[in-house]
Amino acid sequence: RMASPALLMRVVASAYSVAEKAATIVRNVMSAGDLGIVEKAGPNDLQTKADRLVQMSICASLARKFPKVTIIGEEELPTDDVTEDLIEDGHCEEILKKPCPAQYTGIKEEELVIWVDPLDGTKEYTEGLLDHVTVLIGIAYGGKAIAGVINQPYYNYEAGANAVLGRTIWGVLGMGAFGFQLTEAPAGKHIVVTTRSHSSALVNECIAALNPDHVIRVGGAGNKVIQLIEGKASAYVFASPGCKKWDTCAPEAILHAVGGKLTDIRGNSFQYNKEVKHMNSAGVLATLRNYDYYASRIPNTVKESLVP
Repeated sequence: RMASPALLMRVVASAYSVAEKAATIVRNVMSAGDLGIVEKAGPNDLQTKADRLVQMSICASLARKFPKVTIIGEEELPTDDVTEDLIEDGHCEEILKKPCPAQYTGIKEEELVIWVDPLDGTKEYTEGLLDHVTVLIGIAYGGKAIAGVINQPYYNYEAGANAVLGRTIWGVLGMGAFGFQLTEAPAGKHIVVTTRSHSSALVNECIAALNPDHVIRVGGAGNKVIQLIEGKASAYVFASPGCKKWDTCAPEAILHAVGGKLTDIRGNSFQYNKEVKHMNSAGVLATLRNYDYYASRIPNTVKESLVP
């Protein structure tokens, strides 16, 4: 008889199904037409009905199956009034069949921290830039992002009526990442992907110093890391304190699983233990390949302006 799957693989397999349920909620809220938009800290910091419902769905579904895991979500919401129709009990059978990397086979529930961004790219969602939107579930152990699930609810949405809408990308350190075609950016081209709605003088100074051939401005940290792993951009650069641990945990795990690197602008690794502060106050620098090339070109003035 097969030994029962390791806890980590059960969590990832559940997170996969939970993320697919989340995508359905995101699409249903959009098609119903009432987004229920609330401003949090200002016009670029929005929360919609989809953010709220998806977070309740993800957190309640995972907490029910893995009660001792710490789950940290972006939105501050009451947890008691989750209706049964928001609960996803399924898991991805294919993930359970894969052997867990040896270094993670002994993990206990209370050692895991799950970072949830129910809807990354909320502003773009409200503006109809639907391909920017992702659902992020990142799994951390020992303060390190070790596994992640990224769902794109609107992947393929411009491909016509018969196209399958949405996809789920997942990865585990020591195993790899799945659900997409890993592609490197064109050799010798410096294509930088950066923020669309949180630009600043510092953000632009940093990009100018890299002397890129091309700059892509899109919403969502999940979306930006997808640009890296699909070869559309060679570096993700964000010289600003705006992003948070739930933005980077899942994308970092997936990027690291395929040999990429994600740090703050100063080259420091992010910590994901439950006591850590939520803000990534020293920005983000990420690449699939050639990390050192970009890291060496970040101006000291930029590094000094961003304190971890």
